[in-house]
Amino acid sequence: MKTVVLSLSIGIFAYGCSSDPAPGSTDEQDEIIDNLVQAGFPADDIMVSEGVVYVGRDAAVSLEASREMLEVGSSELEQYRTNNLVSGSVRTICVDGRQLGSFSNRFNNALNRAIDNYNQLGLSFSVRRISGNSSGCNAVIQGNVVGGTGGSSGFPSGGLPFGAINIGSGLQQFSTGVVEHVITHEIGHTVGLRHSDFFNRSISCGTGGNEGDGGVGAILIPGTPSGATVGGSLMNSCFRSQETGNFSSTDVTALQTLY
Repeated sequence: MKTVVLSLSIGIFAYGCSSDPAPGSTDEQDEIIDNLVQAGFPADDIMVSEGVVYVGRDAAVSLEASREMLEVGSSELEQYRTNNLVSGSVRTICVDGRQLGSFSNRFNNALNRAIDNYNQLGLSFSVRRISGNSSGCNAVIQGNVVGGTGGSSGFPSGGLPFGAINIGSGLQQFSTGVVEHVITHEIGHTVGLRHSDFFNRSISCGTGGNEGDGGVGAILIPGTPSGATVGGSLMNSCFRSQETGNFSSTDVTALQTLY
């Protein structure tokens, strides 16, 4: 049987203040590109498409996120993660699952299983599913169903997880385990996990190169391997049709080290 390998993309989106260049303007794009170059991203790895600046072909970078990449002075970067993590004061992260739950039973069940993946690890935060009522939540992640096959999300900012995960409707053709895998993966990005094979996407995708460190943070978490293997981590850049949706032992180590 031919193995199907599909890409998981990450997106970094944030709003700037009113004194910033107009969103999508040439001035904003120029500043984002300049910030990325200063942060260490190779110039030939930066592209602009329809007014959005991308690195690594699939990571959209906002003005605010590009500025955060230039921040220095943190003494907590010696781990395999992004510069920003979720604050220890965030005890309950809620996922609004209305769109995912109403899309199909498969998506509904996959979301429940993905949430259980995190709650079984005894982390500093718990994950709770909600349907609009955010009472008792320290942070809310909106679960969206979008076109395509795969998923996207973003990295923490201001001590909070990124506020959305986007799950492709085309995943309906795969098993519940695969959908669970994608949802769990995208939640992983929202709390600061990078792709485990960011240094060589061809390991899990078959093609592709280095996504780059570039100041966004791709620091090895103690106790986890510096290399990557196909199927070795739920945080690999691409997934296969036989994924179960379960964390690997190194995924568990990474999360328990961070949280």
